[in-house]
Amino acid sequence: MKEIETLSSEVVYQNKWMTVREDKIQRASGAQGIYGVVEKPDFVVILPVDGDDVYLVEQYRYAVGERLLEFPQGAWESNPDADPVLLAAGELKEETGLVAGKMTYVGCQYLAYGYSNQGYHIYLATDLTQQSTELEAEEEGLVAKKMSLKTFEQMIIAGEIKDASTVNAYGLAKLKGLLT
Repeated sequence: MKEIETLSSEVVYQNKWMTVREDKIQRASGAQGIYGVVEKPDFVVILPVDGDDVYLVEQYRYAVGERLLEFPQGAWESNPDADPVLLAAGELKEETGLVAGKMTYVGCQYLAYGYSNQGYHIYLATDLTQQSTELEAEEEGLVAKKMSLKTFEQMIIAGEIKDASTVNAYGLAKLKGLLT
């Protein structure tokens, strides 16, 4: 027997960005319970690095009611099976206007596997060329900002950069020796 067997599954909410389902489960012990699961397509996080500088985007995040800095990131809900490197290049251009001459794959992580199946692919973007942005309606007010890696690290330490996927992506790239 599996550790947990799904007895039934019901979609309780759905929109174009996510599906929320409730699963009735049975544990190996025989005890029954429920799991609420948020299904979302995988997304990408892009670390645009230009020498000793990094590009971030600042936007209003409705769920927490704040304008916050983070690495460019996103998903294509209309094409959830898109090649992650193409998605990364598209999101980078859309949000910052940058085109990367080189995209280096850093790794894949899960965002919050305690309640969601969503993962994210991390790319280091280098050899950058500036073009124009192509923001979507949901990204109204998004602005790209360039800062030194030193300032970026200080903002993480000070708690000014609060996006977990941004901090994680940077840490993984640094641990892998992709950043100095």
